[in-house]
Amino acid sequence: MASKRDYYEVLGINKTASEEEIKSAYRKLAKKYHPDMNQGDKGAEAKFKELNEAYEVLSDKEKKVRYDQFGHAGVDPNGFGGTGGGFEGFGGFGGFGSTGGFEDIFDMFFGGTGGGFGSAGGAKRKSGPQRGADLKYELEIEFEEAAFGVKKDVYVTRNETCDNCKGTGAKAGSSAETCKACGGSGEKRYTQNTVFGRIVNVKTCDECHGEGKVIKEPCFQCKGKGSIRKNRKITIDIPAGVDTGSVMPLRGEGESGMKGGPSGDLYIYIRVKPHRLFKREGTNLYGEVPISFTQAALGDEIDVPTLEGGVKYSIPEGTQTGTTFRIKNKGIPSLKNKAKGDLYFTVKVIIPKKLNENQKELLRKYAEISGDDIEEQRKSFFDKVKDRFK
Repeated sequence: MASKRDYYEVLGINKTASEEEIKSAYRKLAKKYHPDMNQGDKGAEAKFKELNEAYEVLSDKEKKVRYDQFGHAGVDPNGFGGTGGGFEGFGGFGGFGSTGGFEDIFDMFFGGTGGGFGSAGGAKRKSGPQRGADLKYELEIEFEEAAFGVKKDVYVTRNETCDNCKGTGAKAGSSAETCKACGGSGEKRYTQNTVFGRIVNVKTCDECHGEGKVIKEPCFQCKGKGSIRKNRKITIDIPAGVDTGSVMPLRGEGESGMKGGPSGDLYIYIRVKPHRLFKREGTNLYGEVPISFTQAALGDEIDVPTLEGGVKYSIPEGTQTGTTFRIKNKGIPSLKNKAKGDLYFTVKVIIPKKLNENQKELLRKYAEISGDDIEEQRKSFFDKVKDRFK
């Protein structure tokens, strides 16, 4: 426990942070360190796990109270009454490592309206509105679709509030009844007298499963669950400029909430297919354009392919293979300000593999006029090789 960082420090917030501030801080950092965004990065994976652990505690009101009072020991399952140690050595107490968990120990030492160590309220299950779960959808799109933007239909399977019972789980015209076994509290208490005083074990009611209510006549459509699985088509607008790794949050398009709670979100993870001609770096595009020996030597106006069609570009005479040129505003638009990047193309001079006799003769004349002695150049090359080995 001593090696763990403070959960508030992990999320970058102070102890007075509201629920919304805790959630906002978690989402921001979870997106930054998510394994899908940092593939192969063990450090990011460890931070993501640490974030989840901190958020799991600080987003739960009861766990947060215990953490604020006792630190990591208050929420560690091996600290107070967990399965791995703590008070486990006191034989004969019963229930320390059972479902009562920390609440039993808390009741024993800090409870209080009766004799002995007294009785305190145990931890109830969340019976109020609950937010629906978030969903993740991976979408692959074409290179051009990422560059210009596109509308896409995605199909998701999710839990939605039952139309028949409106999420109550009860048959139309009926309603859930207060559980008689627990009186609507959702929990049952068991008292045990020991030499240390009275111990109160608080356990989830096995009749209503902690809900405090029992459905006698369940809805025929959802079988009392209050929600049903549905396949839903969602049309989304993908903006120009997205790239592999871009994440689009669709608020409220996740799983439906329970008991009137808000729906979760749907996160669209974008993956862009590679292009046959271009490679992308940020908002800039890079490609290669083949030209002939004659075009390179004499210069020419060539056709350069872009995502918006071919454009004319004049290359100067004497252009060497590997020379790179730039065409402004023919790249990818920025997601931030829509300004387009540039297109960089590198020319590759193609040397013909087969020449007819007339072409060969013309090249020999060119070499003669230029003063190029091929045999001398060849001898000179081998002389340099020999000198190097000497």
